[in-house]
Amino acid sequence: MQTAIERYKKIRIYILDSIKDLSDEQLNKIPAGFTNNIIWNMAHLIATQQAICYKRAGLDITIEESFFDLFKPGSKPDIIFDANTINYVKEYFITSIDIFEKDYNQNKFENYTTWISRAGVEITNIDVAIGFILYHEGLHEGIIGALKKFVTA
Repeated sequence: MQTAIERYKKIRIYILDSIKDLSDEQLNKIPAGFTNNIIWNMAHLIATQQAICYKRAGLDITIEESFFDLFKPGSKPDIIFDANTINYVKEYFITSIDIFEKDYNQNKFENYTTWISRAGVEITNIDVAIGFILYHEGLHEGIIGALKKFVTA
């Protein structure tokens, strides 16, 4: 599963690189026809990883519960991110995977609870969860790409 975690990190690095030249205003902008913004999507990816990997395994999440609540699956952006929060999201975008990889290598996800995603996919263990997360990351990478076109036009 190591290669899947490496792919996971590469996706995150790609997303981070793709938005590096955007201003705080561009990262916060919700274009017409969209319900969220770039920085919310990035924070949502962090929160979703916590929900799918940690919470489903009965583990404590590695981010503040208040941060998780703002960006968990089903949430919508309702705040403007200041520079400090944007920097936190950018930093944790990568370090959350480093922490996850360490926890994975220490077999912390052994008590994973089976569940069915909204897409009807049965997630039975952490390895299946990683595959599902890669799918979810790809969806949001596409959304971030579309949002970027609108905020830079």
